Amino acid sequence: MAYSTGQLEEGFSLAIATHISMCDQCRAELESLEAMGGAIFENLEPNEIDIDAFAKTLALIDDMPEQVITKAIPTELPEPLADYVGCDLDDIDWRPIGMGVKQKILVNTEKVSARLLYIPAGTAVPEHSHNGKELTLVLKGAFKDEIDHFGPGDIEFADGETHHTPVASDEEDCICLAVTDAPLKFNKLIHKIAQPFLKI
Repeated sequence: MAYSTGQLEEGFSLAIATHISMCDQCRAELESLEAMGGAIFENLEPNEIDIDAFAKTLALIDDMPEQVITKAIPTELPEPLADYVGCDLDDIDWRPIGMGVKQKILVNTEKVSARLLYIPAGTAVPEHSHNGKELTLVLKGAFKDEIDHFGPGDIEFADGETHHTPVASDEEDCICLAVTDAPLKFNKLIHKIAQPFLKI
């Protein structure tokens, strides 16, 4: 509902848009919510606007800089995410964060952080909890933790009540999109020390 009304922070909106592009059921649910919102708008009493509002709108459009149309880049990533990354998976400039795990930060604001994570097959992410909310969307491969098993298109929601050690499937490297609204809460001192440098 928050996504359909445009009320989510950028990173969470990106995660939901990407998931919806991979999930027919959620796409249908979004269409229902948007139709409901449209019906509500149709029944609202119209507000009066300035007589020159249309002319002002056209003037604002004329003042906008011209957009350069670029050719779409073929990519394995879902379209909403591909627009952010701008390249194929093989061309991402991954940054190592330890134990073979790599990341690519896409959004990093005071409120939300969104990153792609590359976790080699069979590798565990350090045990942690959360100071806020985290959405993790699997794009390729799979991972499991103490809660469940998550494959392509699946989202895990975690918060302060969640204590887990995600482990990538042995069969394939796992690539996922992780969005948080607060730093993770690591158990080991070494991970706490590295945390500010890795922006996690």
